Amino acid sequence: MAQYTIGEVEQLTGIKPYILRYWEEVIPSFTPQKDVNGRRLYSQRNIDIIRRLKYLIYTERYTIDGARSQIIKETQASDAAATALAAIRQIRAELNDVYLELNSKGKVTQTGEN
Repeated sequence: MAQYTIGEVEQLTGIKPYILRYWEEVIPSFTPQKDVNGRRLYSQRNIDIIRRLKYLIYTERYTIDGARSQIIKETQASDAAATALAAIRQIRAELNDVYLELNSKGKVTQTGEN
């Protein structure tokens, strides 16, 4: 996974480093990792959040509190969707296992009929 320095993030987003550091303090889901030297390393997810914040604050004219609330809401919805998708994948895997087990015992024909 690609990681970006604060300078690269500034080049990509146009947001100054001091603003990025401030956003880290006030946006709970926005926390870049730090390397062994303490330098910030931003993930693609961080870049996406920065761009969303930039849009909300500079284009839609949200306050920082309003933008924070919106980001939290969107993150929770995204997390819920990811949880649901993981559950669906787990159920599919279990169904595949059941099918393979039944098929190995000759209980299921090629078309899936009993």
